[in-house]
Amino acid sequence: MNAGTMTAAASSIAEEQEDLIGEFAFFDDWMERYQYLIDLGRKLPEFPEEYRRDEFKLKGCQSQVWLVGEKRDGRLVFHAISDAAIVSGIIAVLLRVYSNRTPGEIVATEPDFIAEIGLDAHLSPTRKNGLGAMLTAIKGRAQAELDAAA
Repeated sequence: MNAGTMTAAASSIAEEQEDLIGEFAFFDDWMERYQYLIDLGRKLPEFPEEYRRDEFKLKGCQSQVWLVGEKRDGRLVFHAISDAAIVSGIIAVLLRVYSNRTPGEIVATEPDFIAEIGLDAHLSPTRKNGLGAMLTAIKGRAQAELDAAA
């Protein structure tokens, strides 16, 4: 299921994390998991050209990453892309969990699935920094929505 088409009746944020853990557990070794991650990244929706500007580019990522969040019907929908295949896969995984969720769900949900699928142990230090920058941006956008509503 892709984050752009998910509806409120779709899986919960916890169910989505469990689904990802199960999908990655299917593979025996990390070369297969990396390939799966790359395949997920290739399936990201087209990223709107008007958002490929410096103001949407994340700092702290070795590769180029653009991330945009928009509020729709009380939920935050994220769009993102990278020029690196594995990073695009990481984006796809993060969007499956965090996109099309309420700001409260996003802020309250720790990315436990990252350790469960082994990403934290198998990413290079620079990619870990990029993953951290993406999570910070997603959670920061959600926190800003909560603060604005308070």
